[in-house]
Amino acid sequence: MKRFFGGPRYLAQGLGLWATSPRLMMLGAIPALLVGTVFLAGAVFFVMNLGTIAAWLTPFADGWGDPPRIATQVAAGLAASVIVVYAGLFTFTAVTLAVGDPFYERIWREVERRAGGTVPESADTFWVSMRRGVGNGLRLFSATAAIGLVLFIGGFIPVVGQIAVPVLGVVFGGWMLAVELCGFAFDARGLSLRQRRRMLAANRAGTVGFGAATYLLFLIPLGAVFAMPAAVAGATMLSRDALRSSAG
Repeated sequence: MKRFFGGPRYLAQGLGLWATSPRLMMLGAIPALLVGTVFLAGAVFFVMNLGTIAAWLTPFADGWGDPPRIATQVAAGLAASVIVVYAGLFTFTAVTLAVGDPFYERIWREVERRAGGTVPESADTFWVSMRRGVGNGLRLFSATAAIGLVLFIGGFIPVVGQIAVPVLGVVFGGWMLAVELCGFAFDARGLSLRQRRRMLAANRAGTVGFGAATYLLFLIPLGAVFAMPAAVAGATMLSRDALRSSAG
């Protein structure tokens, strides 16, 4: 638990860059704002049609009486909402990092420079880096989809599902966000996604703590816009600690 609650410290340090490097952080907020606007429109559409979506997901309950039918549709709506948030935040992060790659690379390099040591320079060509990034993204997305399916099914468990699934969504979503955000530091050092996961798993509680704090901050209106560049900075600090622990 001590490590878990130490995880948000990385995000707090990243948010501190808004005071010391506001222009750099503002650049990182621009792609988050652009992508966030599109995702917000999708979220509004989802909420406005949640009743229809819940009914579509539960056609087997159409002939039931009102109490069980309504209860089933409410459970389906809650489960669908959790999954949309869970998958939506991961997708938002992946798309924003891709759109704003030059800006977030500058933030990563600045944090690496301030932390001391030589900023790693990848020897890979553009196409090699792109292929690796796409491959890592697809593997992370497949894992996210598999976990999301399990959470969606769990959401139909009466009472327990409505309590446990949102909590598990934050935990698993936090882990996935952290792994995705740490890509800059690990990719620049030529490390694979498997190696990234293994090194971050050595401090899994701290990694999940950082990711969960980021996940929850992204849920606040406009929170993702200001938190995205801070999350990249915090992930860089987390990555350096993971790399240092692995080397030691």
